[in-house]
Amino acid sequence: MNGQSPVFVLDSNVFIEAHRRYYAFGICPGFWNCLLYYHKAGRILSIDRVRDEIATGKKDILEKWITDVTPKSFFVSTKNSDIAERYSELMKWVQSSSHYLNTAKKEFAKAADGWLVAYAAICGYMVVTHEAYNKDAKNRVPIPILCENLNVNYTDTFGMLESLGVKFDWKKS
Repeated sequence: MNGQSPVFVLDSNVFIEAHRRYYAFGICPGFWNCLLYYHKAGRILSIDRVRDEIATGKKDILEKWITDVTPKSFFVSTKNSDIAERYSELMKWVQSSSHYLNTAKKEFAKAADGWLVAYAAICGYMVVTHEAYNKDAKNRVPIPILCENLNVNYTDTFGMLESLGVKFDWKKS
């Protein structure tokens, strides 16, 4: 990132946790407007495979926001040979590891996680996830371990908001 302000690439759980818990649309619409604002400013985005994990046809408020409100540019394509090559490196590393259970390896092959980290690695961006670093995990491959493998920086939603200088003000309704 060469001392420049980071660009943040958001994992599915950033959207899902915010929607279900602390930044629900009815409680904190400012969070969702913030994502759109910083996307327009070139600082926040996600990938097509994250969109596909969330937009499953439930048509809840999060899916409607993703399909009806976010610009198409918010969820960038991972159809790129450099990204596919980096993803392939991660896939080989996970599949050859004796540390992870076969169920974790199968889940990794289906999930957006490897693509997210591969995209961030190619672009020099920072991954935003709520997954914790856990080198002892065997039943799933944590995103921070993937980031470590490809030398990609990561943070959580709160670290991203702090880095962006975001403040959500309260006003009496």
